[in-house]
Amino acid sequence: MVCYIGVNEILRNEDVEQKLQTRLTEMLGIEHPILLAPMDLVSGGKLAAAVTSAGGLGLIGGGYGNLDWMNTEFEEAGNQAVGVGFITWSLLQQPGLLEQTLKLNPKVLMLSFGDGTEAVEKAKEAGVPTLWQVQRLEQAKAAIAAGVDIIVVQGQEGGGHGMDRGLTALLPAVRDLAGPEQVIVAAGGIADGRGLAAALMLGADGVMMGTRFWASKEAIGSEKAKQLLVETKGDDTVRSKVFDVTRGLDWPWHFTGRVVSNDFAKKWHSEIEALKQDAENQRAVYEASDPNDYATRVLIAGEALDLIDTIESAEQIVEKTVSQAAELLKSSAGALVA
Repeated sequence: MVCYIGVNEILRNEDVEQKLQTRLTEMLGIEHPILLAPMDLVSGGKLAAAVTSAGGLGLIGGGYGNLDWMNTEFEEAGNQAVGVGFITWSLLQQPGLLEQTLKLNPKVLMLSFGDGTEAVEKAKEAGVPTLWQVQRLEQAKAAIAAGVDIIVVQGQEGGGHGMDRGLTALLPAVRDLAGPEQVIVAAGGIADGRGLAAALMLGADGVMMGTRFWASKEAIGSEKAKQLLVETKGDDTVRSKVFDVTRGLDWPWHFTGRVVSNDFAKKWHSEIEALKQDAENQRAVYEASDPNDYATRVLIAGEALDLIDTIESAEQIVEKTVSQAAELLKSSAGALVA
């Protein structure tokens, strides 16, 4: 197994503060190799700015492409450099949205769930670094062919949409495919320094965290939702199509969403065809429910819920993650036997 990070540069300024330096931090000019996942309607300007201020890089959740919402959140980020991420297949259905987004001068543009080739080309013309999230080796090949700057390898452990491959096998496979120079970020099931350290050893140059930052003070969302994230465990999540069908979201069928299972999901999880037939009525039931009725409403989260027991600031999350990872990397040589 070859480790592609610059081992001599992993730990710096030890007497002052432990830091991790990788090709990701060098490429983006950031202090820590931690990125905020652009969670739709959760990763707003306040959270993105807080992650950037803490030394990582925050990405606003452009999601399906609500330009008015996105403009507001970029303003909320103030003078902090933040990126933005989109659901690619939805972005491609809205002519002009990408051009309007690039005028906002995002630090990076992230693409997920679809062919991002055209968007990568336009972002490069605007001088904006690009990320492309993949769940399969074939998708990684497409991202490499498009000349993407950073590949985000997403394991099925992550919250929200994705596919069914685990991160620990997929990540080193993408590294072997992409070669030693490609910048790679790991995503899915990472919520602390153990995940960051492991990802670096598996060939990543940094990590992207979603669920851990969902349970933060700056994230958009109700206190009830955040408290449920703290109380719920990874065993309580499921990959499902229920809420896509119910909400009338036309997702490509090979993508499923990891969510916290609830009464509504349990009723329909094994009855997707029946749900399709009754989708209009069930959508009315869903929309009539209270937004904080999480027996009915979707709560998107990943398996990393097991590792989350507090609602903290983004700064605390970044600092604890980096500190823990640095300690693990520094002490790992103790496991070697001469």
